Amino acid sequence: MRMILLCVLLLIAPPLHAAERLNVVASFSILADFVRNVGGDRVNLTTLVGADSDVHVYTPAPADAKRVAAAKLVIVNGLGLEGWLPRLVQSAGSKAKVVTVSAGITPLKLGAAADPHAWQSIPSAKIYVTDIANALAAAAPDDADVFRAQAKAYLEKLDTLDREVRETVAKIPPERRKVISTHDAFGYFSAEYGIRFIAPLGVSTETEPSARDIAAIIGQIKAQNIPAVFLENISDDRLIRRIAAETGAKVGGTLISDGLTGEKGPAPTYIDMVRHNIKALTSALDH
Repeated sequence: MRMILLCVLLLIAPPLHAAERLNVVASFSILADFVRNVGGDRVNLTTLVGADSDVHVYTPAPADAKRVAAAKLVIVNGLGLEGWLPRLVQSAGSKAKVVTVSAGITPLKLGAAADPHAWQSIPSAKIYVTDIANALAAAAPDDADVFRAQAKAYLEKLDTLDREVRETVAKIPPERRKVISTHDAFGYFSAEYGIRFIAPLGVSTETEPSARDIAAIIGQIKAQNIPAVFLENISDDRLIRRIAAETGAKVGGTLISDGLTGEKGPAPTYIDMVRHNIKALTSALDH
């Protein structure tokens, strides 16, 4: 009887050394998805800029400082994307290690500014994922093998996705591989996969195009016979709709650029985002 009681107590007693989950903050939803795929249930993940929100113009809330203060790692894109973040980390008094996952990427330039949207190229996204895996492994060595195994499995999915995109773009007639989008979020996609994007806004959604900029875009669409214009999930759609109305270009749908959608949207994960975008582009350009 005593032996049975001892066994019952061992079954219900909490483990003496239950592994604590690693507290990680990701600056925005796309990076959070990468962290989720690598960290799984070994991380306690907080996302500052959530679904369908614009990281360029985000204003941190007081609760964000508490989240950063409690984190061991803060995962950021860098390249000027999160201009508000250094002040947040400082005001939080955080001792977290800030990991800039674009550090291994040679940035594209738009004028004098670096283009921060490197995740739109899948090979660049793989660099992000590898950097995240290394950072998690260094911060929680006991779980390093788990992080590396989960990263390997996810990187294989990204390799498959990359092949899908290249095969799909190859089917679009070369003369039709050009579109208008709201702001310059697709430079890395364009460089990697050969679809040309023209945008009335620069790398950030903070700027507003002038009347001259808009007139130049409209002239370009007519001169180059650009077949489609696209909305973005984080941008005001009035500008693109006006350009479409004045040129007769088809509104090809919505591209996901700087933030994932909610669970019920078309792109709650990075892989969903890329598949959604390539499907939207193909349906508008391939005929």
